[in-house]
Amino acid sequence: MSTYLVTGGGTGIGAAIATRLAGDGADVIVSGRRREPLEEVAATHPRIVAMPADAAEGAAMRDLVAEVRERYGSLDGVVANAGGHGYDTVGDTSDETWRSSLDANLTTAFVTVRESLALLEESGGSVVFVSSLAGIRAAPETAGYTVGKHALLGLMRSVARDYGRRGVRANAVCPGWVRTPMADEEMQVLVSEGGATDVESAYATVTRDVPLGRPAHAAEIAGVVAFLLGPDAAYVHGATIVVDGGAHVVDVPTLAFS
Repeated sequence: MSTYLVTGGGTGIGAAIATRLAGDGADVIVSGRRREPLEEVAATHPRIVAMPADAAEGAAMRDLVAEVRERYGSLDGVVANAGGHGYDTVGDTSDETWRSSLDANLTTAFVTVRESLALLEESGGSVVFVSSLAGIRAAPETAGYTVGKHALLGLMRSVARDYGRRGVRANAVCPGWVRTPMADEEMQVLVSEGGATDVESAYATVTRDVPLGRPAHAAEIAGVVAFLLGPDAAYVHGATIVVDGGAHVVDVPTLAFS
């Protein structure tokens, strides 16, 4: 029986990953700062357990990992999914916003993985970092988020380089637009600015030039994460898997010819 920890597991992609892993028969711990959404996810499946904690706080994650060891005896995988905003240009980003964005998008993964490594070495476990298409591209006015998600790939590669010989695999996924509460909020911004009439038309607008022509469902990202954690990916290590409907292959200067 496998045991997995999913940070940011109370909503969106994290909740979908937890549901998928539990459905595949694993024990899943969902963690995050807000207890209520975690408990809502845990209530959907008997193998999901809520353990609230701030993933950016070393003491909190040490306590959580100690509880995992006591309750389950092992940890087979970590999904570093916690993230947050960071929407502004470099010139308009305050010190507070910068620190907050890096804490949410990078420090959470660093601390969670650091505190979990001993258990992962014992089990020959795996880490999946949830980055973003913003980890390999740059959207307008998202400096903190873009830098954090880019740095997350560097963190993944560092873990892969240093811990592969110790039996720990590390990989990353970079989703594009995914239907989540966080993305819904961004669609509302587009609506309020006159770029769309409602959330559905906003999603249609932002995926107009995506080859598959639609946003992903969170369950589709969860399927890729489940593969990376599982035995079929036993030799996949240090990889960045882009799950964006083909958006990253589009040659922007030729869009006028479409």
